[in-house]
Amino acid sequence: MNRNTILTAGAAIAIALLVAACASQPQGRVVSVREPRVVELSDTNPPRAEQDVTDQKFVVYQNMARLFGNTETTNRPWGTMAENGIGKFGDFTETALSELSDLGVTHMYYTGIIRHMTMEDYTEYGIPMDDADVIKGRAGSPFAIADYFDVNPAMADSVPDRMAEFEEMVARTHAAGMKVIIDLVPNHVGRGYNSISRPDGVPELGENDDTSVEFAPDNNYYYLPGTSFQVPSGFTPLGDGSDFPTADGHFEETPAKVTGNNIFRPNPSVNDWFETVKLNFGVDYPGDGSQHFDPIPNTWFRMLEIIQFWADKGVDGFRVDMAYFVPVEFYEWAMPQVREDHPDFMLIAEHYEPQTYRDYLGQGQFDFMYDKVNTYDAIRPMMSGRGAGRHIATAWQGRADIQSAMFRFLENHDEQRIARFSNGNVWSAVPGMMATATLGTGPIMIYFGQEVGEPADGEMGFSGDDGRTTIFDYWGVPEHQKWMNDGAFDGGLLSEDQLELRSFYRNLLNFAQQEQTVRTGYTYDINWANASDRSQGYDDKNYAYLRYTDDDILLFVLNFDAEEGRDMQLKIPQGAWDHMGIEPAAAYQAEEIFWGREGFTFDTAAVAVEDDPAAGISLSLDANDAVVYRLTPVDAE
Repeated sequence: MNRNTILTAGAAIAIALLVAACASQPQGRVVSVREPRVVELSDTNPPRAEQDVTDQKFVVYQNMARLFGNTETTNRPWGTMAENGIGKFGDFTETALSELSDLGVTHMYYTGIIRHMTMEDYTEYGIPMDDADVIKGRAGSPFAIADYFDVNPAMADSVPDRMAEFEEMVARTHAAGMKVIIDLVPNHVGRGYNSISRPDGVPELGENDDTSVEFAPDNNYYYLPGTSFQVPSGFTPLGDGSDFPTADGHFEETPAKVTGNNIFRPNPSVNDWFETVKLNFGVDYPGDGSQHFDPIPNTWFRMLEIIQFWADKGVDGFRVDMAYFVPVEFYEWAMPQVREDHPDFMLIAEHYEPQTYRDYLGQGQFDFMYDKVNTYDAIRPMMSGRGAGRHIATAWQGRADIQSAMFRFLENHDEQRIARFSNGNVWSAVPGMMATATLGTGPIMIYFGQEVGEPADGEMGFSGDDGRTTIFDYWGVPEHQKWMNDGAFDGGLLSEDQLELRSFYRNLLNFAQQEQTVRTGYTYDINWANASDRSQGYDDKNYAYLRYTDDDILLFVLNFDAEEGRDMQLKIPQGAWDHMGIEPAAAYQAEEIFWGREGFTFDTAAVAVEDDPAAGISLSLDANDAVVYRLTPVDAE
């Protein structure tokens, strides 16, 4: 099947309904068609001196660790571990890791490693049973930590040996030439947090708190004196009415603690992070918001102990959950101490407030910021038939001075799968991932199953049918399982289209790391010179840019249109050569280096004429397409 024709069942139904709706319109009805809004564009490219081109290009593979190796296909909503299965530490075999390394992966981000609250009974191993009334989903949220010094026992073949099995997985990952990233969740812990594995001399969180006050600088939690916690109204822990020993509609917590997403009342809603409690880093949120950092708050010491514990286990870095919910001063204090023994320890911030990115990168000593609010939010609409290329330009140009620290992705556990948000068009990943991977010198992340078009269809339990692979339930991931092929990890059950899609990801992820100009080059947007009817055949569904060094130039041209190709004229304005600081040759040879398509030669002056829509390089692109040309001067005779 041609890659541009792949649709999920849901997308096919949506199209059929749309056709039916159009057919039902009364004959002769005049339908108003809004003329496209013409936007006057200008050259807003940041100068070279304002662009960060530090080489930070690597590839992170996020996986929901307990789902990754699961081969069970029952997939009953709210199903038990026995019914729906679970992946194990041991499923990250040498073969699996080798195949992921071949895909281009350099860092494995294992989500859900640290022991979190769950509806399982491990009391025979000395692990307390959690209360179902404050657990989301049978498997539980991996961000509702139950013990910061332990790992998920469900992922171990031998529960008493669970930490050793985790350490063996870390060793296999390192042997495969990859780094290990896990989650740090510093803002909150599970409502039933109870550490049984903390090292000798490490106090339990909250054991010395003054619970009679809302806030005290040395308290680990915030309290609501005179109240008791109330389970959210209407919350049913197992959805289907199944019984669980600790599910009784009540959770004893007096006084009530403040909920993780800053809910300062004892009765959070079911849509709040009610399964978590917020940690106190010395900010008087219930009062005037004042900061009490001298002397150092007790929670700072406790969190430093946690970070050092995992660094000593061989973990190479953290993806820091809701990093900006914790004061930047804590990281400024903690990270130099961590890096005394682990100088390369990495911090990736889940962060959604761009105005403080630079604070957390500089003062907070983070390495990377999630580029969700900027580049992701510009590219995703393009992949679903909305948006415009100029929005991509605005996104990266506004962060040009920190672009190597922008951590880019199109999927993760919080976001919808591409197959869902693009109406089943998994091939929208061609232009979308090309931009994500090659705009700038920073890292790339993909989410397990993304590379084979996993759509996350169906209700899974606590996680509904929302296009996201569940993080709360026991589940098999169908398209990913086809690549897994019962532990062979050879793609033996994938369709030809899926093999082609995975091949695209492999080629792109390796290309982005192997091309030095992508790793270290400057960026120049040429969309401004072609959009708004300045070039024939080029419109808002296209985006074009140059990546260059002093001795190399790459031209990227993208078509996000899912249905139609483009025959276009593409201008490279004089401003591009001025930006590059070179006197252009009279003509250039363009060699297509990603797909190996036919190249061409063009006259430099002729393609720079800005007031003629017919001027420019003549290009043809397919639907869902992206091309990359290396431009080299043609020697004058």
